[in-house]
Amino acid sequence: MSPNPRLSFSKLTQKQASAAAARHEMLYAGRMGGARAVFAFCDLSGLDLSGRNLADADFTGAILEETNLAGARLESASFFGADLRRANLASASLRRSDMRGVCLRGANLIGADLYEADLREGTIAEKDRFGNLRVLQHDVGPSEMPAALLNSANLERAKLTGAMAIQADFTDAIMKDCKLTRANLRQAKMQGANLERADLTGCNMSGADLSGAILVGARMSRTVLDGANLANALTDAPIANDATKSASQEALLEAHSLWAETDGREGKPADFTGADLRGIPSLAHRALTALIAPGAVLYGLNLEGASLQGSNLAGADLRSARLAGADLRGVNLSGAKLNNADLRDVKLGPLLISDARLLPARLDGAQARYADFRGADLRRARLNEADLAYANLSDTDLRDADVASAIFVGAKLPPMLAEHYANLPMAATA
Repeated sequence: MSPNPRLSFSKLTQKQASAAAARHEMLYAGRMGGARAVFAFCDLSGLDLSGRNLADADFTGAILEETNLAGARLESASFFGADLRRANLASASLRRSDMRGVCLRGANLIGADLYEADLREGTIAEKDRFGNLRVLQHDVGPSEMPAALLNSANLERAKLTGAMAIQADFTDAIMKDCKLTRANLRQAKMQGANLERADLTGCNMSGADLSGAILVGARMSRTVLDGANLANALTDAPIANDATKSASQEALLEAHSLWAETDGREGKPADFTGADLRGIPSLAHRALTALIAPGAVLYGLNLEGASLQGSNLAGADLRSARLAGADLRGVNLSGAKLNNADLRDVKLGPLLISDARLLPARLDGAQARYADFRGADLRRARLNEADLAYANLSDTDLRDADVASAIFVGAKLPPMLAEHYANLPMAATA
């Protein structure tokens, strides 16, 4: 997409753009002298508006090529038909923004929040005498996103109907309930993306990498998947996981709970290695001490308040699981998937094995992007190479934890770590 040659674009200087942004922030704060920022059909290419509060601002048809908007507040802003080629929107908040017909070729939207953003095709219409809409022209056309970087972006409930996103990178993006009808996602990178309940009707995903993606409840009528990589993609629970199998799993869990509650005098330990436990309605407040479930699928399960001390959950899929208040002391979560999991107030400290031995919780290599650890106890936890990008650790107890090689990009950090990681490009402090 290129700017309409019939339009005249006003080229703004950095001083003019900053002054307009300052007046907008004054208006937003309710201070005298404030005014809404209107950048419609202005040329702001190459300018720096990073970190500014420009919520509800008007960027209709603006040229924002290579503009720096990293970390900016752009909620409900209008970007209708704007040119955002190679723009930096990393970690920007674009919730409910109007981005119909935008050009995002090569733009950086890593970690951006696009909740309910409108990225559909842009058309201009008018009402006829009967009140019906009649399309006048298609000057804007579909949103263009080739090679755009949307790693770890939040696109939940976003509208991308008809969008052109060839070779775009959606790795680990949140795309729940996303509307992707007729979108062109050829050769897109979507490893680990959460597409739960997404509408992929008529979507072209040929050659796309969907390895490890979540496709639970996704609508895929007429979806083109020629040459797509679906290795380890999580789909709807298999038919084999019916009521009979669930009942069998429930019986094993009951026996394990009895074994845990009686210190091994009754019942027997269960082994759920690689099992799909999504047929179990809830595991909340269950006694599951020393559970053996490496590689098990527990996606979205309710495990609130469960006792899982000393359990082996290495490589388990706990994405979007509810673990608030659970006892995970000494647990092995090495390589586990914990993206978007609710881990508030969990006990992930060491487990006392004997008077002289403490067993630390292991999260080596775990993926916990966007996980909520508020109020969690992670004392002495091993977090070597754990990916905690964009996680909320604002009041987490990390005393004596091994975090030297952990990834905290964009995470909300407790005071004890905030200063140490202050120089990371997108680190956020509590």
